[in-house]
Amino acid sequence: MTDKMNGAVAIVTGGGTGIGAATVALLASRGVRSIVNYAHSRDEAEAVAAEHNGFAVQADIADDAQCRALAAAALDKFGRLDFLVNNAGRTKHVAHEQLDGLNADDFIDIYRLNTIAPFQMVRACEAALRASPFAAVVNVASVAGVFGMGSSVAYAASKGALLSMTKSLARVLAPTIRINAVVPGYVASGWYEKMLGPDGFAALGERIAAAVPMQLTTTPEDVAAPIVMLLDPGSRAITGETMLIDAGGHLDVALSRRPGREG
Repeated sequence: MTDKMNGAVAIVTGGGTGIGAATVALLASRGVRSIVNYAHSRDEAEAVAAEHNGFAVQADIADDAQCRALAAAALDKFGRLDFLVNNAGRTKHVAHEQLDGLNADDFIDIYRLNTIAPFQMVRACEAALRASPFAAVVNVASVAGVFGMGSSVAYAASKGALLSMTKSLARVLAPTIRINAVVPGYVASGWYEKMLGPDGFAALGERIAAAVPMQLTTTPEDVAAPIVMLLDPGSRAITGETMLIDAGGHLDVALSRRPGREG
């Protein structure tokens, strides 16, 4: 049986590393060509694009004009657009009790990429997506936005807003475009390894695995799989959904005492 996704086109923001890169790879295995968006990770994005039949495009999606240019790049390169994965994000690490550690500019900076940029990308891509027979969008949020935890209050708030926005957009984009959100917990990625070093990274993974019901650390590939499942036309009845991907950590009443995810 022919895969309905074969020949489709996706934009993946933050597609050069981590969850984004894993998503591009899995989409490629289904015959999907991707615009691999990056802001700074040019070498990584170009390598991912070259390996997986994609095309790397630099764009700061916090800027609306660059969002529109990114959408246009997909049409210019591939002639169509079927899927959008809003994966790019940022944070500032500040303990939640340190209220003086955040200011208005921090909130604006974080919201601009984590919340406003996904909206701008949906708006920029809307017309092209409506021309697809099976358009779908997936927003990458975080358990921080569900439980009010993670790297900072501003980060948690931005991801909570992203989840609310996903539901709002699901109503107005239906029935032509589906939109859902994945909600990772801790993700064992290169970002953490660079920050902590190999030993610290391994130790953190062991602590996380010991604290969650599934006794494992979630990888970027573990998050990419449900992203692609939600994009798949076979998921046509699913929209406005929030899918937690945290190895069962949300079942643990001690969740708020565990480290948050990256970002």
